Amino acid sequence: MTVATVETQLAAVEHEDARDSRKLGFWLTLPAQLLVLFIAVFPILMQVYISLTDWSPLEGIDWWQAHELWNTFANYTDLMEDDRFWSALGRTALVMAICVPCEFLLGLGLAILFVDNFPGRRFLYSVLLVPMMVVPAVAGYMFFMLFQSGGPVNDLLSLFTGSPVRIAWLSDPNLALFAVIVSDIWQWTPLMFLILLAGLVGVPEDQLRAATLLGASWTTRFFTIVLPRMKTIIIIALAIRVIENFKVFDNFYIMTGGGPGVATETISIYIYKVTQQELIWGYVAAVALVILITLSVVSAYAIKRMSQSRELNQ
Repeated sequence: MTVATVETQLAAVEHEDARDSRKLGFWLTLPAQLLVLFIAVFPILMQVYISLTDWSPLEGIDWWQAHELWNTFANYTDLMEDDRFWSALGRTALVMAICVPCEFLLGLGLAILFVDNFPGRRFLYSVLLVPMMVVPAVAGYMFFMLFQSGGPVNDLLSLFTGSPVRIAWLSDPNLALFAVIVSDIWQWTPLMFLILLAGLVGVPEDQLRAATLLGASWTTRFFTIVLPRMKTIIIIALAIRVIENFKVFDNFYIMTGGGPGVATETISIYIYKVTQQELIWGYVAAVALVILITLSVVSAYAIKRMSQSRELNQ
């Protein structure tokens, strides 16, 4: 028997063993896979089903009998003509367009400051992460108290201006939106800082040293070495915050309840009100599906960009 024949036989045995291992792994994990599939797929299928009906808890029938109130795509047609829905969606997009860039720039600036060691770094690092650890509902209550007419914000402004300031922050439509945006930036900038700091730490030191020896300025090193190496991390950070901004609810609802009027009514608050107060569950299911598809598209785009960035850096 030749050496080549022996090697061929060994390769065949190894291939057979690998195939048996894959089969065994598949059957061992099958129950868990089915459970995860059920948990993920069943609610979506149920939501699609309900969205095609006029069913609500007030109808006196169970959800699986919702076909008796079948309306095909009427809920989706109503959604396209619902000015309040589009207003809430536009307001959510506005909050996202302000919060995400601010959180990114502040987080990046802090990450650049903290990438090097300095006295008190660990203490300040811990302090900066505190807002992220606060429960969003608690953060909402904190800022609700801060922005009261007789609260600390007006007291601080009175101190600077030398005259009493009694701005009704949460009663004015424009100022209320500003207040809730400030609360979101305060709470989630630390998350952006943490992600971007991890990206900065991962930039190869040897490349930065070589560029420094060649006379490259800090700006040149940052834009030609650091940022390209951080592209994947930046996409991850932005994608997380864009998706989370679509779901913002706790602090906004506690601070203003979506008011005054609908001035701070984001898409999450809108869905909550329609679900709990108006009980139009079939319509809410249609709205939720549209939001789910939108966020799925954003996630898919972010994953595609991350894959492209990874291929370019390899």
